Amino acid sequence: MSQSGPQPERPAPSRPPERRRDGGPVPEPVDVTAAPDTGRAAETARLSETPRAPEARRASDPVRASDAEREAVVERLRVASVEGRLTFEELTERTEAAYAAVSRGELERITADLPSMGAPGANPAPVQVKRRFSAVMGDCKERIVGRIDGPLEAVSVMGDVELDLRGAQVPTGEVHICVTAVMGDVKIIVPDGVSIVLTGHNFLGDRRVAVRDPHPGARVPVVRVTATAVMGDIKIVDDEHHAPLRRALTTWWKDRR
Repeated sequence: MSQSGPQPERPAPSRPPERRRDGGPVPEPVDVTAAPDTGRAAETARLSETPRAPEARRASDPVRASDAEREAVVERLRVASVEGRLTFEELTERTEAAYAAVSRGELERITADLPSMGAPGANPAPVQVKRRFSAVMGDCKERIVGRIDGPLEAVSVMGDVELDLRGAQVPTGEVHICVTAVMGDVKIIVPDGVSIVLTGHNFLGDRRVAVRDPHPGARVPVVRVTATAVMGDIKIVDDEHHAPLRRALTTWWKDRR
C-alpha cells in the first residue's frame, strides 16, 4: 500500500462580511497609533509652536540700543511730562535711565506705562500760582506739586526757606529761581540727575551745590539759580544729599522685599 504524499493546503473559506442590523457592512477597526495627529493633539502642537507676542519679545529684546533710540525715548518722556503724566522727579529719573540703557528691551520698560506718541494728552497739573516764597525772621517750607510755567523767587531775611521741586511738573524741562538770602538760609531740593546752573554773588555768605553729576552729554532737565547771599547760606541739594540716611534705609528695605 503506497503512502500518499502531503496534500496541498486548501485556502480557508473566506468569512462573509458581517452585517449590521440595518444591513450595512461593519466598518473596519482603525489603528489609532497609525492615524494622523488630529484633534486636540494637533491643536496643542500648533499652540506650542506659536511665537511669543510682540510685546513679550520687545520687553526682552537683547539688541543693543543706539544713541538715536535713546534720544527718541527722552523726547517721548519730555512729551509725557508736558502732558502732565510725569513729575519733575519721574522725568529726571527716567531720562537718566534712558541714557544708561544698553538694550532696546531696557528702553521699552522705561516707557511701558506711557501711551504712544500722538495719543490724546492728559490733563496737566494746575498752574503753580504762588511764585514768591519768603521768610522774615521765620520759616517757610514748601513742596511744589503744581505746574511751573514761570520763574520762582525765594527770599530769606534772618529766616529759613526750603523749596522742594521733586513733585512739580515742568513742561519746558527747565526751572528758573531767583534766590536772595540775607542773614538767613535757603535750601532747594531737586531730583537726582538734574543739571544745575548757578550764578550770582555772595558777600560773607556761602553758595553750595551738592548734586550728583548727570550722565555726560545727556539732555537732562535743568535748574537755573541766580543766587545772592549776604551773610547767609544758599544750598542746592538733590534727593541723595538731602536725606542720605533715610535714602539708605529705604534702599535697604526695598532690597529685602
